[in-house]
Amino acid sequence: MFEKEELIDLPEDVFRLLRDLIRNYCGIYFNDDSRYLLEKRLSRRVRSHHLSSFRDYYRFLLYDKSRDEELSLIIDILTVNETYFFREQGQLKTFSEEILPELKDINKEKKRLRIWSAGCSTGEEPYTIAMLVIEKGYFYGWDIEIVGSDINQRVLQVARNGVYRKNSFRTTDKYFLKKYFKEEGGIFRIANSVKQFVNFSHLNLLDPFKVKFIGIMDVLFCRNVLIYFDQPSKKKVAETFYDRLVDGGYLLLGHAESLINVTTAFTLRHFKYDMVYQKPVKQGVYISV
Repeated sequence: MFEKEELIDLPEDVFRLLRDLIRNYCGIYFNDDSRYLLEKRLSRRVRSHHLSSFRDYYRFLLYDKSRDEELSLIIDILTVNETYFFREQGQLKTFSEEILPELKDINKEKKRLRIWSAGCSTGEEPYTIAMLVIEKGYFYGWDIEIVGSDINQRVLQVARNGVYRKNSFRTTDKYFLKKYFKEEGGIFRIANSVKQFVNFSHLNLLDPFKVKFIGIMDVLFCRNVLIYFDQPSKKKVAETFYDRLVDGGYLLLGHAESLINVTTAFTLRHFKYDMVYQKPVKQGVYISV
């Protein structure tokens, strides 16, 4: 029988230093109750570098040449990525039945549609978006790009593979399963007709240089991501989203999230099925991307 691996003690002062380092790196904030969580999940990383304490590990994260690689790995270990296809269906109904028809009219000359799924996890959200766009029928022949981004390299690999198990389909209509997936021994592979519109990118939302490469978007989904950020990080990300959206572009957050006390730059627009943030249109003219 294997012995349980002993945890390395994480002193409170080092916990605070480590927590602040993670927050400054990617915006994810761990409160004072999270000390044991970090101790439990990161003790093995301390040992893997043949270090004897979290204080040494903190110095490693500050100065070692492989610090960025290690910080990325830490995020993989500490973040929970729970998602599924067609999540928050009321909001998706607003996107499909109200926002997409508007974008069809607004972008009819350029025939271009750009959507960003920030914090896309294992890919269910951007693939859901792609299926809804395809289902409208009137975007045939358009230049369509859906970008899924996440800071977690491990979940991005799953997203790129496009292979899922039944747990990812808890609210998926059988119509979509039959039309857009191929079942192979209890797993489901997304069809190339959907995959062709989706690109995945490793991205830290607090990295202003890399975020610029995302380009300008018509719609931005960032659902159940901001809840992990502290207030200053939320404000930075909100500014980033504002800059990445076209005038009149739409920002869809999770139902547990809002921009109250974060920014007043967006207006809250009431649709039939849900409320969505929108970047104001300058001088009454919507500029398509």
